[in-house]
Amino acid sequence: MAATGRKHLVRDFNHFITCYLCRGYLIKPTTVTECLHTFCKSCIVQHFEESNDCPKCGIQVHETNPLEMLRLDNTLEEIIFKLVPGLREREEQQEQDFWKKNQPKANVQENLRCQRFGLPDDRGDNGEDGEDAADEDYHRSDPQIAICLDCLRNTGQAGERSVTDLMKRFIRCSSRVTVGTIKKFLSLKLKLPSSYELDVLCNGEIMGRDHTLEFIYMTRWRLHGENTYPMVLEYRPRIDFG
Repeated sequence: MAATGRKHLVRDFNHFITCYLCRGYLIKPTTVTECLHTFCKSCIVQHFEESNDCPKCGIQVHETNPLEMLRLDNTLEEIIFKLVPGLREREEQQEQDFWKKNQPKANVQENLRCQRFGLPDDRGDNGEDGEDAADEDYHRSDPQIAICLDCLRNTGQAGERSVTDLMKRFIRCSSRVTVGTIKKFLSLKLKLPSSYELDVLCNGEIMGRDHTLEFIYMTRWRLHGENTYPMVLEYRPRIDFG
């Protein structure tokens, strides 16, 4: 005789898919890497504006910047959307309504260029209609990292005068951004010709073009105990050692 399994209701899983802070379903579930507790992204970010401790277990997440210890859980988000009928559609509609209402009127095109790089995001809505606009999220859901871009001077290289300080050295962007994209961003901001090559360094070491910011932070920056946050990357005209 075949055993008949008990039918599970969504509320049977509420303990695993609701936020400790707002008591609603987890929206953009975000996990604290130090203790593995998960909250809505907006809830935990707002909490960390006032405290550096996990709201559930009380552990100190980071001495100065707990936001660095957050990671989005896209797998859990998909599970919740499958468990709760209509949740995805409601959230997407609310997000669209919010961005339409708060659409910035100026500098839209400049923001769009940076967003496609996953770089500083001063956006409201993307301001475009059509399939391309609908299919792109411009890295909004990626884990974020703050960096400082410093110009390395006195290198003795030809064309050094063309490479100057940025007006805004501190930026926040996707941790999945590569060094190659940072170079494109610098060339755009410094108005360098397309043939102009730059080196990007961390702790005096030239970083490879395909290195992501997360990889650099984990393997180069964080290993030096004296380093503070945000991570500092230096740039200079490319030196040809050949």
